[in-house]
Amino acid sequence: MASLRMIDIAVNFTDNMFKGIYNGRQCHAADIPAVLTRAWSSGVDRIIVTGGSLEESKEALAIAETDGRLFCTVGVHPTRCKEFEESGDPERHFQALLSLAKEGIEKGKVVAIGECGLDYDRLHFCQPEIQKKYFEKQFELAEAVKLPMFLHMRAAAEDFGEIFSRNKNRIIAGVAHSFTGSAADRDKLLLFDNLFIGINGCSLKTAENLDVLKAIPIERMMIETDSPYCEIKSTHAGINFVKSMWPSKKKEKYEQDCTVKGRNEPCLVRQVLEVVAGCKGVADIDQLSKTLYHNTCRVFFPHDLDSAADALLASGHDIQ
Repeated sequence: MASLRMIDIAVNFTDNMFKGIYNGRQCHAADIPAVLTRAWSSGVDRIIVTGGSLEESKEALAIAETDGRLFCTVGVHPTRCKEFEESGDPERHFQALLSLAKEGIEKGKVVAIGECGLDYDRLHFCQPEIQKKYFEKQFELAEAVKLPMFLHMRAAAEDFGEIFSRNKNRIIAGVAHSFTGSAADRDKLLLFDNLFIGINGCSLKTAENLDVLKAIPIERMMIETDSPYCEIKSTHAGINFVKSMWPSKKKEKYEQDCTVKGRNEPCLVRQVLEVVAGCKGVADIDQLSKTLYHNTCRVFFPHDLDSAADALLASGHDIQ
């Protein structure tokens, strides 16, 4: 199992579930070290911890500093963009994000600006106009620190595409993570040659999702768990391609060597890889993992490209 090399580009280690808290109730002790042990032994090589607000980005950076294989993002999620105005001084809030990003870059930990974008599914958290304003503002942040963007697009493909189109030349690259859109949404994203698509369990729920996935070029894809969310469930269309399973226990009967039922975690990114391979009819899962790994390095870890990644670049797969 560990012969594969994978990078999980989206893990919400700041979530209470990794502190053992579910719906406000403590069910077991915090267990990130045990979760990481499973990840590393499963072939996960690096993990990017997601920041979704100024405070969460600070926590993500602190977590990333605990292990050489952990990295993080700094940014504000679309559903939390009100924090700019609620801070009383949006520009000062922006400068605080900029300072945090610079600190994290100096530490070799911050690899992207985000999670930012648009989410029109949950407008009760933040209205579209505020989301659009601060999505665009975060391109300024990415441009200032010369980092790629970690992006969120939910039920907002038209406005997302318009804003990205206006700003795409300001950034190195981006990934629209946890993609659950239609074939038309996919095709809009693929028009941007510096935009990749992140696939996780939420991308693999229905037969329609799998049809959409089939036409995403492997050279434009990355894999993720978005844990503790977006697991591949037994009712999902993608489950038919899953080969790897881990022992699991309910949270109330927690055991350190088992995953928690209903809580996704990075070792399960292997399952996402298996579904992508099965769905696209790729027999060589090892080669698939290498391509996805190099896609991820080219965007988030350009200084670590190995000779095989250089070969991919030389063959014309350039993100610029």
